[in-house]
This record gives sequence, structure tokens and C-alpha cells, in this order.
Amino acid sequence: MTHKVTIYDTTLRDGSQGEDVSFSVNDKLRIAQKLDELGVHYIEGGWPGANPKDTQFFQEARKLPLHHAALAAFGSTRRKGLSPGQDPQVKDLLDAHTRIVTIVGKTWDFHVREVLGASLTENLAMISDTIDHLKQKGREVFFDAEHFFDAWRANRTYTEEVIMAAARAGADSICLCDTNGGSLPGQIVAALAATRELIALPLGIHCHNDSELAVANTLAAVKHGAAMVQGTINGLGERAGNANLCSIIPDLILKLGVSCIPRARLKKLREVSHFIYELALMAPPTHQPFVGDSAFAHKGGQHGDAVRKNPETYEQIEPELVGNRRRFIVSDLSGCASIEAKAEEYGCSLPRKTDEARHLLQEVKRLEEQGYQFEGAEASFELLMHAAMGKRKRYFDFKGFRVIDERKPEDVTARAEATIMLEVQGKGEAHTAAAGVGPVNALDNALRKALERFFPRLNEVRLIDYKVRVLPAGLATASKVRVLIESTDGTDTWGTVGVSDNIIEASWQALIDSIDYKLFKDEKQGRRKKGRKKL
Repeated sequence: MTHKVTIYDTTLRDGSQGEDVSFSVNDKLRIAQKLDELGVHYIEGGWPGANPKDTQFFQEARKLPLHHAALAAFGSTRRKGLSPGQDPQVKDLLDAHTRIVTIVGKTWDFHVREVLGASLTENLAMISDTIDHLKQKGREVFFDAEHFFDAWRANRTYTEEVIMAAARAGADSICLCDTNGGSLPGQIVAALAATRELIALPLGIHCHNDSELAVANTLAAVKHGAAMVQGTINGLGERAGNANLCSIIPDLILKLGVSCIPRARLKKLREVSHFIYELALMAPPTHQPFVGDSAFAHKGGQHGDAVRKNPETYEQIEPELVGNRRRFIVSDLSGCASIEAKAEEYGCSLPRKTDEARHLLQEVKRLEEQGYQFEGAEASFELLMHAAMGKRKRYFDFKGFRVIDERKPEDVTARAEATIMLEVQGKGEAHTAAAGVGPVNALDNALRKALERFFPRLNEVRLIDYKVRVLPAGLATASKVRVLIESTDGTDTWGTVGVSDNIIEASWQALIDSIDYKLFKDEKQGRRKKGRKKL
């Protein structure tokens, strides 16, 4: 196959509808940047006006430096009885100021009657009017034909009328949706082929995974001419989820020879997958194809011996192609290649056969056994890497902290106060106390208060996100927790991590790394500037 397919990611909208999935505005902005780095063509940011979070996202997203992807706003056709110009929801779509607007409309007569309470003719007008209105406002319009495959089997004549109405109104492409996720590959192919005979517009495919066939149905559609694939990272989505782009993208590129994202960016797939799991506070499934920890893991015995001789004996692809790594469960050398590759990302040379690389690998394994994860905590990993190379500078030594969290009967809310003691290298001791709205905020305030007189640029740093995940251990309130902190200095944003059976201790670890990383980053940038001046 040679035709090109565009990737339309709907993690931020359809993916966030999955049970237990919730992204903050900052999460969504960070994910959008990661998706852009991966090389997807379109990022569906949400439904503006449906909730304050999505509305704020589109306001903030205008500032994102996206280099590859275009943002799309999602919404529905005008309401029954209103013109597009009268419908506040349509106005919200325009106010999102995206070049692309995706409109979902009913194709199944059953839904038109039971859900919309409209006539079949009025549904056609709702679709046509909305698309025409958006086109007149200069938008590129994608039409999502909801429940298309069920509708096509139930009442093909009406479903084709809907598709023709969208095409005549000026839709730029039409995406055929298996919304209930119950279709089989043969049914997908038959309906797609018939629709290609009907209209000349580019067709897309949007599958749900209720029958565990979303990936298979998507690939079948592409093989028979679908030019756009809609899906989510990790298959996140309501009910059983959506088509999983972490499987579809490598299948398209490596198995079908279909061009979609730039092939070189395929190496970012595992990183993006785990990054989104971390922000969703979900443990990445170990056995997930392509990107899971066990996807290229081999135990000792016949399989392990064969893979050492020739990886093709028990591996479908080279794991490095998708950013993963081969693991020999009983070997202490597995993963050094990944350490070397990760070091290169940070502009460092750390050859896989060196003692430093092996030491770092063992340290990462030790920390992972304790519950650490470095996806979403890139700054903590970079500091760990420099420590293994003997290049991590200690700016201050921790001497101790104390946190008091109390609430008296007359208090409206609890009060927190933190006291810390630090020794700044070559500059003396700092012993300070500060209050906060909670124990972690109090610790943060005390830490800044102690260090800002020695390092004034720390006043640029602020925490923009704080996440806690209880690690599964069956210990109830005695379980370990992982704390992920996101910080910014107005120029860069970085993530740090801490793990402990004490939430304050885990938070302290992440806070220390955050401050350490700022000092390290500033010093590194200072050296670069001096080097340029000498030249």
C-alpha cells in the first residue's frame, strides 16, 4: 500500500470520557505538545462550551508552539428549532478560533427519532445548515457520521441521504463512526466501499473497542481506502475504549507500509503512551502491545537463548522502532541500550558498556521496584543520570524538616506550617519556617524562603500541578504513594517525582528535585552562554 493516512487524535476529548480518566487544563496542554512531537496531524482538544475546562483549554492552546498538528474543536449540529447563528453551542465552536471544526451528526433513523425527537428531514437540515454556516465563517469542517455502520445496516437509504447532505453542504471530509463498537471487519469494509462509490470526499474511520476489534476494523478500513484514522493514545475512551493509536500507528507504518506520522518520530510512541498514563494517574498495562514493559520481554530458556542469537526469532519488530527496549528478565545487562539512547536525548554521551550506564540502569531498576516512574518526571531522571555520571552538583544539603498540620474547633480550615533546615554549599546554614494552605504548600514556601536569598532566580519557579497516586500493595492507608509535581519558571516546564509510604516525604522528594533541577538548568545555560561569548 502507498496511500497516505492522516492521524486525528481525540485523546483529549473522546479519551477523557473514559471511566477514571480526568485531565486538568495543564494536563491537556502538555499532552497536546507531546502529540505534536509525535507527529499526529490533528488534535481534537475538546468540546468548547460543554464545560469550563474545555473552554479554557482552547483559550490557552492558542499560545502553544505546535509545529506539526492542527487543533480541532468538536461539537454537534445545531439544535432542533434553532438556526446555526442562534445556537450558543455553534457560537462556542467559532469562538474556539480553530481552523478545523468537527461536527457530529446523527446518521441512524433510530437515533433521530429516539434521541433528537426530530423528523428525518429536519435532521438533514440540521446537518446541512451547520456545515454551511461554519464554511461561510471560513472553517475547515470534518463531519463525524455517528453510528454510521449500525445505521447503514438498519436503513441504508437514509444513511446515504445523510452522507450526501453533509457532502453537498461543503464538508471537507466525512468520518464513518462505529460508535457502538459492535461491527466486524467485513461489515466495515462493505459499508466503506459503498460510501466511496457514493461520494468523492476523503473518508475517515472512527472505531470503538466494545468487541475488541477497533484496531482490526481501523486497519481494514485503511486497506480499503480510508484516508483519516481517528483514535486515542492507549485506546482511552468510554466503555471499552477507542481505537488504540499506539497499535494502529506502528501497524500502518511497519506492517502496511502506509505513511502517517514521520517514521523517525515512531520512536517517541512508548514515551507518549506512558506520559499520558502518568498524567491520567493510571498504571501502564505491562502487556500492552508495542509500548508495554513486557512487549519485548524474554525470560531465560529457549526463547531467551534464541533471541540473543537473533531477535527475529521471537520478536515481530525491533523494539527501538517504537521507543521500547528488549528485556531479558534474568539479565542485569538488559536495557543499557535504552539508557544510552535516553542520555543522547539530553545531549550526553553515556555508552551502554560503561560502568556508569550499568550503574544508572541498576539504580533505575531499584527505584522502579520501589514505585518510581520517570514518565512525566523527566527532570528527576536527568538529575539521576548526571548523578550516575558523577556530574550532579549538590547545591544544598538537607538537614531536616518538620510539618505541623492542625485544625481547632474554631478554625474554618486546617492550618499548616513547615520548618526546614538546609546547609547551602559554601554559603552557610538556612533555618526557616513558613505557613501554607496545606502541608505541601507550606513545605514549598519554607524551601523557597530558605534558598531564595542564596539563589534569587528561584523566585521565578512556581508549581503548576501536583498529583498523588496510591501504589497498589493492598496496605490501605499504609500503602506507598507516588507524587508527581510539575513546575515552571515561565520559560521551561519540568516534572519531578517522589515515592514513599509517607505522602509528605514523597512530596518533599519531588520538591527538592524541582528546585535542584532549576538550579542545575540555570547553571547549564550559563555555561553555554559563556561558551558562545568565548567563540
